[in-house]
Amino acid sequence: MTMEEGDGLRQRRPIRPHIITDETPVHETQSTSTYSGKVFRATFTCLALALFIPSLAALCLLESPIEPQSLSFQAPPLMTGVLEPNVKLRKAERLYEGQLVGPESIVNIGDVLFTGTADGQILKIEDDKIHTIARLGKPPCGTRDNEPNCGRPLGIRVGPNGTLFVVDAYQGIFEVNPATGAVEQLVSSKNLVQGKKMSFVNDLAVTSDGRKIYFTDSSSKWQRRDYPYLVMEGTDDGRLLEYDTLTKEVKVLMGGLRFANGVQLSPAEDFVLVAETTMARVRRYYVSGLTKGGVDMFADNLPGFPDNIRLSSSGGYWVAMSAVRLNPGFSMMDFLADKPWIKKIIFKIFSQDTVMKFVPRYSLVLELGEKGSYKRSFHDPNGEVATYISEAHEHDGYLYLGSFRSPFICKLNLKDV
Repeated sequence: MTMEEGDGLRQRRPIRPHIITDETPVHETQSTSTYSGKVFRATFTCLALALFIPSLAALCLLESPIEPQSLSFQAPPLMTGVLEPNVKLRKAERLYEGQLVGPESIVNIGDVLFTGTADGQILKIEDDKIHTIARLGKPPCGTRDNEPNCGRPLGIRVGPNGTLFVVDAYQGIFEVNPATGAVEQLVSSKNLVQGKKMSFVNDLAVTSDGRKIYFTDSSSKWQRRDYPYLVMEGTDDGRLLEYDTLTKEVKVLMGGLRFANGVQLSPAEDFVLVAETTMARVRRYYVSGLTKGGVDMFADNLPGFPDNIRLSSSGGYWVAMSAVRLNPGFSMMDFLADKPWIKKIIFKIFSQDTVMKFVPRYSLVLELGEKGSYKRSFHDPNGEVATYISEAHEHDGYLYLGSFRSPFICKLNLKDV
């Protein structure tokens, strides 16, 4: 054996048998798993993009029904002290439940109550019995589409001669004889005022001699049935107007209001208060004296969005609110105020009714002093008893709470709170 042959023998290695098993090598499993995951993610991403891109394009192409303005709010007042949350409104009693709908505004002649309802009727409530004394529109009623023809009575007042002065959101201002039911139209919404139509006549106040009627037109663009659009758009086309019952003339006292709403004359009748709902404040317009024609702020940065304003027996004013600006807490209106693009998207996707369901139900009645300070507040968090309140009318030691939507009137004994 040569040296080379020995070296060759030494280099040989025994051949090991190859053992076949059912187990797959770990690296192959990981490789397959990674590949499957990539395929799944790629497929999912493609599907997501296939759905998202057309949806986004459709959303961009859809027209928004509103052109929101960017608004600026102060931080809401802290709910402490006079504004401390309570449940005092839950002590109210519901009256005539299911017998009427949307008694927006309430007045009394003696112990007889009068109100206008969502079905276009003017009702008299005497000895716990409800009677229809007039109808401002024509049936059918009960739907959004029917509302303009049906009529929608809102603010109501008693004049010096015992007649009722009633605002209809779609038609204008009427005088109604509560004894005979006779109806006379004083102001027609069809007539332009300084070149603008009155699309949403809202509330009114009458002087003690019956000569002047001060009233609000919430918007020349939006009707009452579209009030969520008006609120969310922040349209500044609301006005405070004056009607002279002798000359039959209508003139504009204030313009540029964002949802002009409740109206109230001062006890001395030297100024008129007007609720500017969207801006959560009450403005003051002077109608007599050295400051006649002047305007200032009566109550700013309120804890909620004011509706009707009525006199209190203490010389102050009751302000009703069905939506509040909780602090501490969250206010959707405050959050969206300076984000018009979000408001556009919201109304591209959702209906008005759907959007309003996201607004928490919280009823608040605030009493303002004669100079606009907070005196006391009555609350119903979640609106368990008093819901969708629009007005607080004081009579004989009670507050009668009107509502733009609820099928009842609430009666609160002020001695209980």
